[in-house]
Amino acid sequence: MDRNGSFPANIADISSEPDALADVTVIVCSSCRDETGSDANPRAGALLAEDTRRAASGENIRIRTVECLGNCKRRLSAALLRDGCWSYVFGDLDATSGADLVAGAKLFATSTDGLIPWRGRPDSLKRGLVARIPPLDLLKDRS
Repeated sequence: MDRNGSFPANIADISSEPDALADVTVIVCSSCRDETGSDANPRAGALLAEDTRRAASGENIRIRTVECLGNCKRRLSAALLRDGCWSYVFGDLDATSGADLVAGAKLFATSTDGLIPWRGRPDSLKRGLVARIPPLDLLKDRS
């Protein structure tokens, strides 16, 4: 967002693209433990990844896993990424938050300003927001 409250022209308007979900990637931390800190196998993060894949069944959305997002104090964590847009990191999820992540991905995919709208966002993605990371091309101090 610039000083006038506008978003740069380089943030793509993909709301009219037929398969906008293909531009969004959901990354789930597969090594996250549940709220008890259990080392049970499979880990709660792996269960969340599987729940997210089930929720995304039939949708053209990428679900990927990573060994650690480094958000351990906020337990089960995931991120939503879209090229040229802000990226989001969420924590305090549970093993059944897959549908919320897919709902967030759909909102993100149809966003015209490259941000996930607050309105309509599942509660777990409202209260679980850890960080919003700008795309590199929005940074003003190029060093």
